[in-house]
Amino acid sequence: MSDTEATPVQRMLGDFSPAFVELTDDLLFGDIWQRPGLTPRDRSLITVATLIANGSTDQLVGHLGVAQQNGLTPEELKEAMIHLAFYAGWPRALSALLVAKNVFPASTD
Repeated sequence: MSDTEATPVQRMLGDFSPAFVELTDDLLFGDIWQRPGLTPRDRSLITVATLIANGSTDQLVGHLGVAQQNGLTPEELKEAMIHLAFYAGWPRALSALLVAKNVFPASTD
């Protein structure tokens, strides 16, 4: 399999932890993300909010891109981060906004 065909977690871990790669690709993104109870947009918003609340900014970069592919706008995601500042903590929201600043195209707001 070439790098262009590999999933993100396959590119990150390669053969280092094939069991983790398989669980991520098949169970998490294959089964859980495909369940009919929530839209991909809803799942992305929940995932981004949880990553921010946990302070998991390493994974936030990729999930902000996925969130946009699933219909969330940079403005909606920034607004969610502002809202989360009061529930998850100011430093975590600030860290998330700094990540988002590098992911989103320049804006005028």
